[in-house]
Amino acid sequence: MPRRTLGKRAVPDENKKTAVYVDGYNLYYGRLRNSAYKWLDVVALFDGLLKVQDPGASLEMVKFFTAPALARFASHGTVSVEAQQSYHRALQVKYGNRFDLVCGAHSFDKDGTLLPTFVDGQPYDRQLRSRVWKLEEKKTDVNIAMAMYRDAAKGRYDQAVICSNDSDAEPVLEALREDFPHLRIGVVTPVLPPDPNKGSPRGVSTSLAQHAHWVRRYLLDGELAQAQLPPHVPTNKKPIRKPEHW
Repeated sequence: MPRRTLGKRAVPDENKKTAVYVDGYNLYYGRLRNSAYKWLDVVALFDGLLKVQDPGASLEMVKFFTAPALARFASHGTVSVEAQQSYHRALQVKYGNRFDLVCGAHSFDKDGTLLPTFVDGQPYDRQLRSRVWKLEEKKTDVNIAMAMYRDAAKGRYDQAVICSNDSDAEPVLEALREDFPHLRIGVVTPVLPPDPNKGSPRGVSTSLAQHAHWVRRYLLDGELAQAQLPPHVPTNKKPIRKPEHW
């Protein structure tokens, strides 16, 4: 049987233990927003992607990093909050220990922030400013970095795959390549594929790609469509239903 050496261990090519670390905010705004694929089964999606990208990989864990939706800023208010909670519970119920949800928080500047005002057709005017609400997601980048590095230090996986296009993840990928040279690293970019009629969408973050052994540059509609949760996810009590506005 062909074997490859990872540090001091020899691991069969067909048993490459893999963990996927998903930046939920980046996935949603980069690929799922304004689509029909929000009820996404992320475990099934990456199971399928890995079978194509790396047939020797065994998907052991998907870690999903996000922050709770805030009703006051959500398009559908409390309904959006309930939809997000239903989605997370559906994945937890279906996959148990194979799916880990890690929640950060939001930082909200109640006093607002003065920023330059955009006026169509007019040049940038530093003196013309508007006060805006400033809402930021907190802890996600740090939580992803900590999880990836601690898992590598404990030798839990042979391959770490990050689903993000955020260059803030570069330091942890660089550290992983330097400190754990046996660890294989993959990057999945949650963006639309190129459309020759509309020009190229946002490209892959080169700062992430340069530290990866392989890069998946976009997610296809067909892949997302095939990896949807069922409309009703069974539980020991009432089934979890797909939100109507999704």
